[in-house]
Amino acid sequence: MSVEAVICIPTFRRPEWLRRTLQSVIGQKADFGFAIVVVDNDGRNPLGAALANEILSATAVPHAVVVEHEQGNCHAINRAFGTALDTYPAAQHILMIDDDEIALDGWLQAMVNLSRARDADLVGGPVLRQFETRPGATVMQHPLFVSIDGETRQVDQLHGSGNCLIRRRVFEKLPRPPFDVRFNFLGGGDMEFFTRCRLAGFKTWWCAEAIAHEFVAPERTTASFLAKRSVRTGSINYMIDRLHQPLPFALLKNAASLLLGVLRGLRVLVATGSPLLASHPFLMPIGRIVASVGLLPKPYRSSS
Repeated sequence: MSVEAVICIPTFRRPEWLRRTLQSVIGQKADFGFAIVVVDNDGRNPLGAALANEILSATAVPHAVVVEHEQGNCHAINRAFGTALDTYPAAQHILMIDDDEIALDGWLQAMVNLSRARDADLVGGPVLRQFETRPGATVMQHPLFVSIDGETRQVDQLHGSGNCLIRRRVFEKLPRPPFDVRFNFLGGGDMEFFTRCRLAGFKTWWCAEAIAHEFVAPERTTASFLAKRSVRTGSINYMIDRLHQPLPFALLKNAASLLLGVLRGLRVLVATGSPLLASHPFLMPIGRIVASVGLLPKPYRSSS
């Protein structure tokens, strides 16, 4: 059976989490052939690549495991997409799932079925958070843990690549590499890519049946982490606006966002009594402002 779909998994220093991800995608049932591409971004000690080779070599699933020595998540994702496109030239559907996620049964078939039925260029699916240590109710209500939901339908654009399908023709029509490496250490390369897809007129669908679970480590639920993530989200939004809009527009949006952020934060504080929830609409414009003066967060840069 020829390979019609390729599942890409970038990974960095999470071999045991990668094991879960691989087990979930190897077990997918589909009426077409599929392959798996794993890219380990730890060139110094590629334990993820070693684990992937060990697991995948014991299966009949076509696969490619490579090490990307250039650090940065955009480099890793670009290498994964490039390997998938070049190694499996007949494959029309390129999917991605992160190494902190698992695909539920039926995920692969649901994504491809929708792409076929609606001639969709891009398809996204729900990412349901699974907390390793259950946080308080306030943390679980934080906007950073909320994503697109609802029934299967056409949507304006996707916002993350952790559970997505991209048709080969999208890569053929857009410049390569697909993810802008200026977002390597900031994050948001996926959102900028999907913004370009929207501007280029590609058709995007949301598949409610294609579910992935994301495992959330305890350190990602602290008030400090969430505050930094809110600032980073604002910085990402500014960078995308700056790339696709004139500078005066981006700066004007900074001022408007700050005013609206203060008002929204106060409204949330009054409604919920939660400083944590109220901080998000205020910190997002702060992130825009710090990005506009060149002070970008770099959470994906490793010190070793």
